[in-house]
Amino acid sequence: MIDLHYWTTPNGHKVSMFLEEAGLPYKVFPVNIGQNDQFKPEFLKISPNNRIPAIVDHEPADGGEPVSLFESGAILLYLAEKTGQFIPKDLRGRQEALQWLFWQMGGLGPMAGQNHHFRRAAEEKIPYAIKRYADETARLYGVLERRLADREFVAGSEYSIADMAIYPWIARHTWQELNLNDFPHIKRWFDAISEREATQRAYALVDQVNPQI
Repeated sequence: MIDLHYWTTPNGHKVSMFLEEAGLPYKVFPVNIGQNDQFKPEFLKISPNNRIPAIVDHEPADGGEPVSLFESGAILLYLAEKTGQFIPKDLRGRQEALQWLFWQMGGLGPMAGQNHHFRRAAEEKIPYAIKRYADETARLYGVLERRLADREFVAGSEYSIADMAIYPWIARHTWQELNLNDFPHIKRWFDAISEREATQRAYALVDQVNPQI
């Protein structure tokens, strides 16, 4: 059994998508970041950076004590290695998946997150900041659009943790005021992932955990 400490954010969705795809048994522990649950001492023992998601795997591969992890990219990689799923087994394919996983972690996620903040949450609307992060998000969409021009998924022909990492940030394209019709390769990829039953089950958690989103 895996404990999933989760909230309904793009980073939270990444891990629920993997767990649903792999069919791993898990239990959700909501961490309401709007009520500062992420600062509770019991959560900080698992996620010292006070960010969701985090997991506790009660059945690690080595048969030892439970393993706890924070950082969504690290969690995806751990689960892929644990199950042998959604990461290519060959050297080159693996590196393709990992570099795009890190591209999301270091680029798309932080830039889109700042885009969301300055557009939607900031009390003071700062035109420079809004434009800066809007432009960078659009640039990153362009990078992804070119990547998907000649392949079905980000790392090639197989669905992988790279796709799971990227998809939830593209799912908020309306927050970023970007139109997927302007990015036909991304739209084709996005629609295909949206239709996966595991994706739909993962996103159904929103109605259970945070229906007012």
